[in-house]
Parts: sequence; structure tokens; C-alpha cells
Amino acid sequence: MAENVQVHSAAACDGAISLAFTLLGKRWNGMIIDVLGSQPLTFVALRRAVTGISDAVLSDRLSELAAAGLVERTVSNGPPVSVSYELTTAGKRLIPVLKQLGTWASENLEPARLS
Repeated sequence: MAENVQVHSAAACDGAISLAFTLLGKRWNGMIIDVLGSQPLTFVALRRAVTGISDAVLSDRLSELAAAGLVERTVSNGPPVSVSYELTTAGKRLIPVLKQLGTWASENLEPARLS
């Protein structure tokens, strides 16, 4: 008896997933997106909210997320000059996906097996 198998473009799917995890798999990016999900924040407020991250790494991650179209950087002329960061529409659409992934991981992955 022949098995009914759905054929899909593995290369396209794998490429999209790989691209997503290249960005989202980096340490701190998920936390930054989560923190910005509630409101726009300044660099200093972000650094306080994401405990343990250095200024250099935070700056690097924000630049990556902005280049990917997930975070928008806004400069207000002040005085004093202020820079704030907020999620774009694409970034906001990512929040429920990250929450679902976190729930799935909590329910299905055991940290001891991943070590």
C-alpha cells in the first residue's frame, strides 16, 4: 500500500527557519523583543530591563534587530537628545510566536536532555 506523503519545498522551508533562528537564536534578542513588546524604551531603560547585557552587546543586538526590520530607532532632538527603540509591525507580530515557542519548549524539552 502506498503511503500518502505531502511533498513540500524543503529548501525554502529550511531556509526560512534557518534565517529566523540565525537572528532569534542569538542570546538576548528574544528578551529584547519581549521587553519592547510592552512599550518603546530608551537605551538605558532597555539595559536595565535586560539584566546582564553589556552596552556593546545591547547596541549590537539593537542594530541587528533594526536591520532585520523588527525594531525602529527614533531620535528626538531634545534637549537633551534622546534615543528610543520600539517594535515595528513585524516585531509586534513576532511576540505571540515567541510566546508559543516558549510554551512549547517548556512543555516538550527537558533541559537535562539538551546538555
